[in-house]
Amino acid sequence: MSVAIYPGSFDPMTNGHLSIIKSGLVVFDKLIVAVLRNPRKEALFTVEERVEMITEELKGAGNLEVDSFDGLLVEYCKRKNARVVLRGLRAVADFEYELQMANMNRHLNTQVETVFLMANDAYFYVSSNIVKEAARLGGDVDRLVPPGIGRRMKEKLAATKGS
Repeated sequence: MSVAIYPGSFDPMTNGHLSIIKSGLVVFDKLIVAVLRNPRKEALFTVEERVEMITEELKGAGNLEVDSFDGLLVEYCKRKNARVVLRGLRAVADFEYELQMANMNRHLNTQVETVFLMANDAYFYVSSNIVKEAARLGGDVDRLVPPGIGRRMKEKLAATKGS
């Protein structure tokens, strides 16, 4: 059985992420969406909230698991018996960074391969950081994120403005 891990911060999950996930569900027997615990990043949502939101948005996908991890991705791959890391590509700038990461992962564990998929071209420019920034400044990002996540973003941003 082919198992792939799609790692990321997913803060928040965008329609670009969703595009990669849907493609991954077709390509692999099982896809694990793995939310990275990264204490160096200031997140809008907690890791637990992100796992919950992704799970809600993707309920019904039988070959999907949503989880979280910290530490080295290749060690997480070992724990999950996964030999493939799925990564999405947007622009050329993504490729250089992703190639560095793929080569480092290969150096750390030669049994893990990285597979790149392109996001739907409608979301080629979308990143979680851009979505958060636009939303914080009052921009309408409803077409860039799944509906449930858009609702949760509005609630979270309203709560942070009030405090």
